[in-house]
Amino acid sequence: MPSDSKEIKLANPRGFCAGVDRAIDIVNKALEIYGSPVYVKHEVVHNKHVVEDLKNRGAVFVEEIDEIPDNSLVIFSAHGVSDQVEETTKSRNLQYFDATCPLVTKVHMEVVRHARSEKDIILIGHEGHPEVEGTMGRHINKELSNIYLVQDESEALKINVSQPDNLALVTQTTLSVDDTKSIIGILKERFPNIKVPKKDDICYATQNRQDAVKQLALESDYMIVVGSKNSSNSNRLKELAEKCGCKSVLIDGFEDLNLSELDGCNRISITAGASAPEERVQEIAKELQKYTGALINESGEDKENIFFKLPPLLR
Repeated sequence: MPSDSKEIKLANPRGFCAGVDRAIDIVNKALEIYGSPVYVKHEVVHNKHVVEDLKNRGAVFVEEIDEIPDNSLVIFSAHGVSDQVEETTKSRNLQYFDATCPLVTKVHMEVVRHARSEKDIILIGHEGHPEVEGTMGRHINKELSNIYLVQDESEALKINVSQPDNLALVTQTTLSVDDTKSIIGILKERFPNIKVPKKDDICYATQNRQDAVKQLALESDYMIVVGSKNSSNSNRLKELAEKCGCKSVLIDGFEDLNLSELDGCNRISITAGASAPEERVQEIAKELQKYTGALINESGEDKENIFFKLPPLLR
């Protein structure tokens, strides 16, 4: 029997966002219509279980376009790609579908617009992340515009730019809202004329999941974030819970839990990064209920109703 003194709370909203849903649907539809293999540039989303499932259905994940045979079908991941990757794909006459999240595409378009206006650009993001590589790779007009990467407050305090009075700002979509605000604050103080986006580039799903975690972390002894280690937004949820004073762990499945850490924890919460499947959340919650005897309750409401259309040829 479940124990009234122990509770497992499930955060809302959690899990898949509209961009991830769309990217996975694009790969599945392409496999359904064109058959396997379908080649995907980079992991379509950063989740081990999603990638393994798509591999089993006939998706082949590659890091470079030159790994793809002629006359193949290519899909760009939700994180986006550089202009060079797109041009290389076109030059080889490969058929392709772009699964880039529309919110990432918005940032790409901002970079292109600022470069055309001959502005220097600061991108707040994590070096080596595919979204950052794709966004940096959308920079044009390199003779009259520069793009700089800033990863944290320390770099924001030190960075020197060629055009301090002709400067624009964009951000990676999956960052921590609070951390980004502090970096933007430093940049605004150092470069008072910096042009910031009219609407924050942190995506709605990242922000909503972080808001839910902030509240739950204050009410919990232990926070489980369901997601893969290479998922930026999942890592930010774990970090945020810990900043709020709640012990937190990032796992792909129940088998990754160190159950001894749960001793004495009566209030356990579970959330999921934007690329983590809901079935993993449910599996973990049910196994956890068996182990602890706790009641499972939903916390908050999922009011997200965003939907991104598939490319016309896949509808």
